[in-house]
Amino acid sequence: MHWMVLHRPVDQTASVRSWKRHFIQFSSRGFSRVADAASGRTSMKPSNSLPAAQYLRMSTERQQYSLENQSTAIQAYASLHAFEIVQTYTDNARSGVSLKNRPGLQQLLRDVVSGTHAFQAILVYDVSRWGRFQDTDEPAHYEFLCKSAGVPVHYCAETFANDGTLPSLIMKALKRTMAGEYSRELGVKVLAGQKRLAHLGFKQRGPPGYGLRRMLVNPDRMPKQILEAGERKSIATDRVTLVPGPLAEVQCVREIFRMLISEKRTVYGIARELNRRGIEYVGHATWDYQAVYHILTHPKYVGCHVFNQTSRKLYTPAIRLPKSDWVVTPNAFEPIVALATFEKAQRVIQSRTFNKSNDQILSDLKRLLRSKGRLSLSLIRDCAYLPSPSTFRNRFGNLRQAYARVGYGRPEQFGSLDKRQKTRVVREELFSRIIEAAPNRLVVVQRTARWRMRLQLHGGPTVSVIVARPNPVWKRTIRWMIAPNRHEVNFITLVARLDKGHTTFMDFYVFARIGRKGRFRISLHDPWLNAGVKLKDLSRLSDTAISLYRGRTLPARPTKEIAG
Repeated sequence: MHWMVLHRPVDQTASVRSWKRHFIQFSSRGFSRVADAASGRTSMKPSNSLPAAQYLRMSTERQQYSLENQSTAIQAYASLHAFEIVQTYTDNARSGVSLKNRPGLQQLLRDVVSGTHAFQAILVYDVSRWGRFQDTDEPAHYEFLCKSAGVPVHYCAETFANDGTLPSLIMKALKRTMAGEYSRELGVKVLAGQKRLAHLGFKQRGPPGYGLRRMLVNPDRMPKQILEAGERKSIATDRVTLVPGPLAEVQCVREIFRMLISEKRTVYGIARELNRRGIEYVGHATWDYQAVYHILTHPKYVGCHVFNQTSRKLYTPAIRLPKSDWVVTPNAFEPIVALATFEKAQRVIQSRTFNKSNDQILSDLKRLLRSKGRLSLSLIRDCAYLPSPSTFRNRFGNLRQAYARVGYGRPEQFGSLDKRQKTRVVREELFSRIIEAAPNRLVVVQRTARWRMRLQLHGGPTVSVIVARPNPVWKRTIRWMIAPNRHEVNFITLVARLDKGHTTFMDFYVFARIGRKGRFRISLHDPWLNAGVKLKDLSRLSDTAISLYRGRTLPARPTKEIAG
């Protein structure tokens, strides 16, 4: 359709009337185009069809036929407009709010920007399938990347053609805003529904915790079955509540409270005693400080349901909400521990830390020094009247500063502490180097300050990072200590060995997995290194990690070097 351009001044009213007439004709053309595609009518298609890629996305696994419906509509559009679909990118059960968890769209953008694509257009069902981003500039940016690479995006089911005209730009901006607002409004409604159910004492999400199990009940609260890990309810009107788990776990929970109150054990001491007895934690894991502390402080063990303690709306970072926002429902579950016992445990824990000033904590530290004649990390952990070592770090910076406050320690006594501090600094510098080498492919993730930093590939696996320090064992013989985190032994792992001065890195190896939970030492040319891939350039870490992740079910191959 050709448009007449008037080369004479017109008043504002005439301009508005002209734009409205243009928009109505444009919209009619869009509705006619969609109707033709839906009815199956096709136009004469030239033999030289343009190759195109289709992008499909559905938000949840419950949308059983969503991808097929999108593909059918896109195929009809392609037939009508002389496109031939040569490649498909799919994000199955992926939210459109963020790019982070959408490997299909990430790969599409990588192919387009790198110029390795074999298509000349991208077909998407509608604007919402491209994404429900909260910042409307974000989907516009991704579309601009494609358009600037000569690969325009077509929205097949929209009533406008994405041709850059004023009406299409206005409609597209409006649809992007509406797509993002839909997710925001849906989140508000879902949270309101969850709060209502929480007030009634029903569990909303998350694992039950040690000593408890999730029970599926009908609307009349009649039990139906225990839900195992990973199982979800299939009927919308069913609800989930918590019930006591196996008797052995229930007795262990009560024993934890007894050891704290009667035996005056520390949280670390309780965890160590449980591991000594061979009692397994959730998922066959060993007990640690957080596992024991969670049991001692969570109200669910006295039957009280607490909901909305944290918030992570629309894939934003998690934040802890004030207690005024919590939904607290007493007597929601059958208690495992008596309320009086739970309250006494809270007083014991708070008396060790929360209500003590810095001077009181230092006074208790001097008391430990007088009784033992020395100070150490293990002594602090085992001391019943001292807080955990993390409290000393939070209040005084580190243990060495706390030792100095009580007049303990000579420089030679802090050699190991100084080495650990240097290693921590070098480790942070290593993360900076890795991100600088591949800024668009890796991010640093850290759950809390107590957890080690990890690397996360966009749309790929998590990478554990181990800094191996050199330890002299005999004369000039040196061994490197490999100390894997027990939670990361099955992750793709980067091992970075320090030189003798603990200042620079000597070499880098990437492994499909460590597979060993305990510490071990390796030599300079240790045969164990043959299971990994040696890197000469950190910019190759992303490609190497993805390659190992995809093929780590295969037998290990000899070490090979990857140059930059």
